[in-house]
Amino acid sequence: MQDNHRKWGEEQRNVYQQQAQAKAQMMRYEDELARKRMQADHEAQRHHNVDLVKMQEESSIRKEQARRATEEQIQAQKRQTEKERAEIERETIRVKAMSEAEARAHEAKLTEDYNKRMLVEKISGEKEKWLAAINTTFSHIEGGFRTLLNDRSKLVMSVGGVTALAAGVYTTREGARVTWGYINRILGQPSLIRESSMSKFPWSRNKYSSFSTLARAAESGGSKPPLKGIVLHPSLQKRIEHLARATANTKSHQAPFRNMLFYGPPGTGKTMVAREIARKSGLDYAMMTGGDVAPLGAEAVTKIHEIFDWAKNSKRGLLLFIDEADAFLCERNSTHMSEAQRSALNALLFRTGDQSRDVVLVLATNRPGDLDSAVTDRIDEVIEFPLPQEDERFKLLKLYLNKYFIGEGESEEPKFGFLFKKQPQKITIKDLSDDVILKAAKKTEGFSGREIAKLMASVQAAVYGRPDCVLDVPLFDEIVDYKVKEHDQRAHLAGEGADKLNYAF
Repeated sequence: MQDNHRKWGEEQRNVYQQQAQAKAQMMRYEDELARKRMQADHEAQRHHNVDLVKMQEESSIRKEQARRATEEQIQAQKRQTEKERAEIERETIRVKAMSEAEARAHEAKLTEDYNKRMLVEKISGEKEKWLAAINTTFSHIEGGFRTLLNDRSKLVMSVGGVTALAAGVYTTREGARVTWGYINRILGQPSLIRESSMSKFPWSRNKYSSFSTLARAAESGGSKPPLKGIVLHPSLQKRIEHLARATANTKSHQAPFRNMLFYGPPGTGKTMVAREIARKSGLDYAMMTGGDVAPLGAEAVTKIHEIFDWAKNSKRGLLLFIDEADAFLCERNSTHMSEAQRSALNALLFRTGDQSRDVVLVLATNRPGDLDSAVTDRIDEVIEFPLPQEDERFKLLKLYLNKYFIGEGESEEPKFGFLFKKQPQKITIKDLSDDVILKAAKKTEGFSGREIAKLMASVQAAVYGRPDCVLDVPLFDEIVDYKVKEHDQRAHLAGEGADKLNYAF
């Protein structure tokens, strides 16, 4: 019984072991299947990712090709548009040039008709005057000849007197020419000086002798004369007046003068302001142009030294204004600068190395960046002269309207000038209000002061071309519009020239 029971227990144990082994084998088999399934899933996912990346790359390539094709098409259209625009601009320039030529021809015809009419009137008046003078003169001559022919002694004395007078006049003229030529070589004005308020000789006087009186009035606190015939921005005008007062005080205290640099577009008043600073500070004024130095060649150095030696003759001090200074004071490393120009520049640098009590150096240029660094080192005050704004243009138009049509800005005539000079025909102004002038000031944006002066001179010429010499609003507007178109055309041509120059370089 016990043996059966033990045997049954062993059999049960074997059965349990076999079941446990079968279960363990089944779990290992299921685990192996799960591992293989996971590997298959990973491999499938990897292949899917590879295919996805490949598709994305192909899509990017197609997009880039499409983008390049679109960009090439846009560039082709842009080139075509630019070509058409260039053709339109060329046609516009041609039409404008033809219109401008026709306008100039019309204006020239008007001026020619006016000149012919004035010449005919002048000839008629002169003919009548000379006929009367000739008749009177011949009447006196006839009476004198009759007297001389009747009295032989008077005839001999008259012939001798006329001969002696002719000999004296000839001798005096030739002697004065030789004497003044010698004095001019010793004490005269240097040839480079184009304009000066200094007397050519120590004993002579000129119209600028009132400079010292003005300076003394300024030093004593008297009223200072304003800038004559100059319209500037209020801030710039204030600075100019301050410089004039400072220069006058520097002169009165025997301190060294300060040199100045004026730069800005042409026609903005640099030369006029230099004259006014000299006038208000009581200095003599002299002006030279940088473009006159280069043609002198090797003599330029001598001429530069002559100017500074001549400046010492001024008892009041001299303001030396050099216009177009960049023409010979440009950078010494420039390949376009000749050896003579370099020597002239060195001569000026030598004479301006120390601060002077005799000379105020004022340089004017449109290109301050071209000046040599040693030249700019001599400068103490730098002033920009911009183009006039609307308010300044309005004042300039009013100023030149008074000068050319009303006569308030004309210079004083000689005491008996009216006896020898034909008076111009009086101009009648109709309905030219401040609103019309303000409208013209708005149209002339970008004009310099010189261009506005030329505009008003053109208006004056057009008025003189009319038989009645009447200035009305339609004529004024017509000339203003024409000058504005002319200004725009010049600016356009200048821009094209600059573009071509930049392209060439």
